Amino acid sequence: MAKVADFRAARPTWCPGCGDFGVLNALTRAVADLGLEPEDVVVVSGIGCSGKISQYFGGYGFHGIHGRALPIAQGVKLANRDLTVIAAGGDGDGYGIGLSHVIHAIRRNVDLTYIVMDNHIYGLTTGQLAPTSDKGMKTKTSPYGSVEEPIRPLELALAQGCGFVAQAFSGEINHMAEVFKKAIQHKGFSLVNVFSPCVTFNKLNTYDYFKERLVNLDEDPAYDRHDREAALRKVMETGGLVIGVVYETDKPTFEEQLPGFPEEGLAKRPLDLDPAEYEVLEAQFA
Repeated sequence: MAKVADFRAARPTWCPGCGDFGVLNALTRAVADLGLEPEDVVVVSGIGCSGKISQYFGGYGFHGIHGRALPIAQGVKLANRDLTVIAAGGDGDGYGIGLSHVIHAIRRNVDLTYIVMDNHIYGLTTGQLAPTSDKGMKTKTSPYGSVEEPIRPLELALAQGCGFVAQAFSGEINHMAEVFKKAIQHKGFSLVNVFSPCVTFNKLNTYDYFKERLVNLDEDPAYDRHDREAALRKVMETGGLVIGVVYETDKPTFEEQLPGFPEEGLAKRPLDLDPAEYEVLEAQFA
């Protein structure tokens, strides 16, 4: 049985104190606790500081281009349904250039988990305004304060009908690992937004900032994570400053609904084609 150490690869080169260390730590704990083996897991990432996680994770990895982690991850899952597929990236990667892919991944409900490391800033390119940056925030590209409304990922996912919506915080690694386990075990598309502070370029949304404001929904016995309208109200009244499972429901996956989609992964099917079968196929398109 694989241990946490088996899921660690290259030594991370993130800035000391970066929240992404916590995400990697929690993810390796989660997959080990679930009894998965390194060859069972694929991490697909995009561009940005957080995109390096596919290099530091000791399973299969694919480092894609900016904003395109989700299309690749969906292709991997559809090709081999036996794999546990995790897409990962930053808020700029996922909610900027890749936002349309998030919406369509929710619509399809392919069975994979998407982890977004949300630091409210563009870290790799040294501190520009990001899609989730707070209104009024001063950055290199908004020196007088941003006049743009931020993307609100939880509200967006809930409004679109995402089957599993959660949020975690890099300052609470044990809790984050539990959230990841629930997301991976959920059958269908799971979105986990993670507040992952950038200690170098974002001096506003710090660890202390989140510790003072976050509400843990998993510690509230009265909270019903199966009530989507209640979840949306809670997210709106807290300004999105919640952690835990925000909403969860069961619904058919893309794989289950696609006509003719085989139970056996496409990656495991024979590539050779009998000449007689080829002639039948060719006649259909003649």
